[in-house]
This record gives sequence, structure tokens and C-alpha cells, in this order.
Amino acid sequence: MARIGLLTGGGDCPGLNAVIRGIVRQGIGEYGHEFVGLRHGWAGILGGETVELGPESISGLLPRGGTILGSSRTNPYREGGGGTAAVTAGMEALGIEAIIAIGGEDTLGVATKLAADDVPVIGVPKTIDNDLAGTDYTFGFDTAVQVASDAIDRLHTTAESHDRVIVVEVMGRHAGWIACSAGIAGGAHAILVPEHPFDLETVCSQIQSRHARGRKYSIVVASEGAVPKDGSLTARADDVDEFGHPRLGGIGAWLEHEIERVTGYETRMVVLGHVQRGGTPTAYDRILATRYGVEAIDAYSRGERGMMVALHGTKITTVPLADALAEPKLLDPALYRTAEVFFG
Repeated sequence: MARIGLLTGGGDCPGLNAVIRGIVRQGIGEYGHEFVGLRHGWAGILGGETVELGPESISGLLPRGGTILGSSRTNPYREGGGGTAAVTAGMEALGIEAIIAIGGEDTLGVATKLAADDVPVIGVPKTIDNDLAGTDYTFGFDTAVQVASDAIDRLHTTAESHDRVIVVEVMGRHAGWIACSAGIAGGAHAILVPEHPFDLETVCSQIQSRHARGRKYSIVVASEGAVPKDGSLTARADDVDEFGHPRLGGIGAWLEHEIERVTGYETRMVVLGHVQRGGTPTAYDRILATRYGVEAIDAYSRGERGMMVALHGTKITTVPLADALAEPKLLDPALYRTAEVFFG
């Protein structure tokens, strides 16, 4: 029996509560562990802001979006953050023997550093971008794609009614999984992703070709991190978060202006933004998150440390945190080639 801290860090994501539910239910019922929720990511362990987690606190969590623990992008390893010493001091003060960290690249990056310093930690991969290596899918991705494809379906009708080009900006800083998947599902006529810098003239030619065939509207889906081949886009903001990531935004507005300028066709842009990661998770994400939660506490209880739960094929397994975060998982080129069949 152990007293274990749980935290959710980074952007909120559908399925976080289902992971918490799975960990606590299995951990108490099977192993008799105690659980402490660390509020607002790594800030909870640094500041001692906690909540006890038991059977009552996880009731009704499965379909609930967001995270009952709150989240933040706090980085214990930023300048003045205290690093491993600050985290272990917080654990000692709270009587916590181990931490299960549920998050993406940044949250699990902190967990990896702690594991290297022999702090008992298990990671659970979370990101709607699906860009974490070591696992086939991260929970939250399926929900984000469903939200985006539903929006694209709706935008088809308004674009067609007004003979417009509509640019749909979706999330995806470094990887175009959401844009490509939602674009295919939603029947987009062009998909722009970070892995493939785009040529504006080519995009506009594809749109003009549709018009020449009598199709007077087009849908363009763009990842927030997409850039033109000439690199002239200035959509990246100057401010950065605690992990040094620039806050992106502006590709949709830039494309709206440039497509209308080049083609002469009325163009509008829609930024889906945070709606992609809000609300109730899909059935797939509820199941995947539940499986991740149960496996996370099983892995800890059988003595694993410094590991991340992962989906390989249809099986849940574990992989070393360091290996999972060695490099990002970029969009599968074969999937993008499939999408290209339907451009224009």
C-alpha cells in the first residue's frame, strides 16, 4: 500500500477525468493505495495544494470533460523553479511516495527528469495533437478530430450557400494529425500541416480549378503551425510559456487575406481553438483513458518506475519515459498522401 499523488498538466483534454477514475478505482480496489490529487499540475506539488481522492470523488467522472484536478503549464525546472529538490520536498511534506503524471510532452518531460533522479514516477500520455512517440494514440485526439470534423461538415453548407472559401484553423503546433484526420473525415479540399510547408500559389490554383469545374466553394483546413515554403509568415507570437513554446496563432487570418487577394474569391476563416479540447470525450477516448489509468497503477504496483503507459496495436503496455519523449511523433506521410488524393 502506498500514498500516491496524481496530477494533470498542460492543456485540458477530454478523457483526463476518466484516467483519474481508472487509477483511483483500480488502485483502491485492487491494491489498497491512497491517492492525493495535486492541484494545477506541477504547481500542486510545489505549493502543497491538494485534494484527497477516493470512491466518492471519482463518481460520475467518466463522461466529464476537463480535469477535476485543474491544470497549468508550471515547470519546476524553469529558472528559480527548484527542480527535483523542490518536487521531492513537496512529496515529503505531503507524505507522497510516488507521482502519476498525466500530460503531454512538457508534463512528461518533467516526469522524465524526475525519473532520472530516481523519483518514483509513472506517466500517462495526454495530448489532442497525438504527437507523443512511444504510443499509437493519445487520448483526447479522437475527440478533437470529431469536434473538428463536425465543424467542417457544418461549414460545407454555409460555404456552398455563399460561394465562399472557408479556412478552418485547427490545433497542431508541430504535427498535423488533427488537421489531416479531420480534413479527410470532413472532405476538405486542401489540408496544410507543419510537416509539409505549403506553396500558396498551389493552394490557390487548386481552389481556382474547383471553381472552373463549377464547384464555387472550397474548404481549407490548416494546422496552427503550418507555414508557407518561403517562410514569410509572421503568425508566431513573441510571448512564450514556461516551457519556452511560442504561442501560435494567425495562420487562418493570413490565409483568409492571401487566398482572397490571389484568387479574388470571397474568403472567411474560422479558428476552432479551445473548443477542440473541451467537452465530453468520445466513447473511444473514454475507453482508452480508462485502460491507461488502470494500467498506470498496475505498472506502479508491480514495481515499474520511470515508465509511460502506451497503446501498441490493441494492447496497453509500458515504455520508458525517456524513449517516448526522445522525439515528437510527426504526421504519417502515408496518411497525408491519402489526403492529397482529394485536394482541389
